[in-house]
Amino acid sequence: MEKDARRLGVEEELLLVDPDDGRPLGLSADVRDAGEELDGEMRAEQVETGSTPHDDPDALATDLLARRRAAADAAASQGAAVAGLATSPVAPDPLAPPPGRYGRILERFGPIASEQLTNGQHVHVEIASREEGVGVLDRIGPWLPVLRAISANSPFWRGHDTGHASYRSLVWARWPSAGPTPLFGDPQTYDAAVADMVASGTVLDEGMVYFDARLAASYPTVEVRVADVAGEVEEAVVVALLARALVETAARAWAAGEPPATTSVEVLRLAHWRAARSGCVPGADAEAGVLVDPRTGRPAEAGAVVHGLLDHVADALGADARRVRAGCARVLAGDTGAARQRRVFAEAGGHTGGGTRAVALDAAARGAPRS
Repeated sequence: MEKDARRLGVEEELLLVDPDDGRPLGLSADVRDAGEELDGEMRAEQVETGSTPHDDPDALATDLLARRRAAADAAASQGAAVAGLATSPVAPDPLAPPPGRYGRILERFGPIASEQLTNGQHVHVEIASREEGVGVLDRIGPWLPVLRAISANSPFWRGHDTGHASYRSLVWARWPSAGPTPLFGDPQTYDAAVADMVASGTVLDEGMVYFDARLAASYPTVEVRVADVAGEVEEAVVVALLARALVETAARAWAAGEPPATTSVEVLRLAHWRAARSGCVPGADAEAGVLVDPRTGRPAEAGAVVHGLLDHVADALGADARRVRAGCARVLAGDTGAARQRRVFAEAGGHTGGGTRAVALDAAARGAPRS
């Protein structure tokens, strides 16, 4: 642990599945009642956990594992299991209209909301002030697609392989308020942008401002929202440490008066699409393993781009460097959530042998072990 390392916290959205056939189960209310410190999402097939703030990565890993186990125990008491899957490989049942705010969102946004069974990992990184936070937002944007690619864990959608490493990203991008942001410069400009979005009458409230990274409303943090939920806790920790290092690197650049890159929102959107499509693993598909390099705006082999990210945040990683570099090496060697799901699917016989069921059950066994 580095002296005075920024504290960070992680929220994880987890999928509730049938322990026999892998179907999503709409038991969120019952599971939350049976457990502690579990939150719900729009769909009843999801529960959310949230860590306490930590500066030490081992403490974060212990916390996340304990919360996943508690969620698994609560789910098991209701006849369900929890899985670290960013999308469900097995098609869910139609969404029953939820009450309250989520019901109003469903009424306004229709299929965009009703089909939104996606699970992400949100990383909160401590900031000293809102001025520093906006300085960070203005400087981390070009690297967030790389974080998306590293975390990719959602190749399947409603029973089919989409050909994407992070299909969750594309489903989420349908929200009109989601995506990358332009440079803000100061908190007043950021606040005005959020206020204008709410005043448009399109989003219900500030909570629906779904920027890829934003200032958290309730905490003194930058919230990085691009990652798929991880299949395993160690993968989640590596993503969180990379997010922290990006924030620290950006904060130092802001404090030194270094100007941010002027990458356009249009190019950032393309970089995010490429990250969701390609991920980090080369394959038979010519589109796989190719990312947009934030330093050039041009396509490059994923390994070179990931190593570019590691170089970019090297000073900020400090004592975390060995752990993060080992995690990225596993990703580049093919041990990603998306690649793992595809291997399990193929080994189980694909569509003719219950492949999507096998993917869901493998994720439940691997990522949320019972205590």
